[in-house]
Amino acid sequence: MNIFRLCGDMLHLVSIMLLIFKLQKSKSCVGVSCRMQEMYAIVFCCRYLDLLWSFVSVYNTVMKVIFITASVYLIYMIRYKTPICQTYERSNDDFKYELYLLGPCALLGLIFTEEYSIPDCLWSMSIWLESVAIVPQLVLMQKRREVENLTSDFVGCLGAYRAFYILNWIYRYFAEDYVNWIGWVGGLIQTGLYCDFFYYYARSKWYGSKLVLPGAS
Repeated sequence: MNIFRLCGDMLHLVSIMLLIFKLQKSKSCVGVSCRMQEMYAIVFCCRYLDLLWSFVSVYNTVMKVIFITASVYLIYMIRYKTPICQTYERSNDDFKYELYLLGPCALLGLIFTEEYSIPDCLWSMSIWLESVAIVPQLVLMQKRREVENLTSDFVGCLGAYRAFYILNWIYRYFAEDYVNWIGWVGGLIQTGLYCDFFYYYARSKWYGSKLVLPGAS
């Protein structure tokens, strides 16, 4: 493991911990998309199915278990845990990923898989699905415009995690001749979706103000 992947993993972990901390502290999930967490739960369950038969390392196993359980726990908090669930904005968090994203990503997973086995197809699908998993959160923030600091920090860490993974892939390409076209394209799509958010996020941090996104035209 290189430093870029380690930093990416830690940023991903920090993003999840920030969100759990926000929900526990404020007892509110206003501005947080449960539908994005549902997409991530699907991503992790599909990608880490190999937990049932494969062992790489303690670190690898622990991180996989944390990502799966944390995503499921966040869904539980937002949808069912009182008083947090009473603040969930169902009417605003309405992006239909199951209609617009789940099917196309499953199809891409079948088309671009390296081997036509269930684990490989699910892994490939998870790459494409993760690349667009942030969309429900971005749509919700666009509707609200004003974004709380912890929520913006959570999204910022999530985007930075993927940026570090791109650096990890570049390093591995030159150091190990590592090639993973599916992961590279998915990662670039995912990072691209964050670009607009990062611009306004950086401005809010620079000027010490709350993040306010422009209204939809």
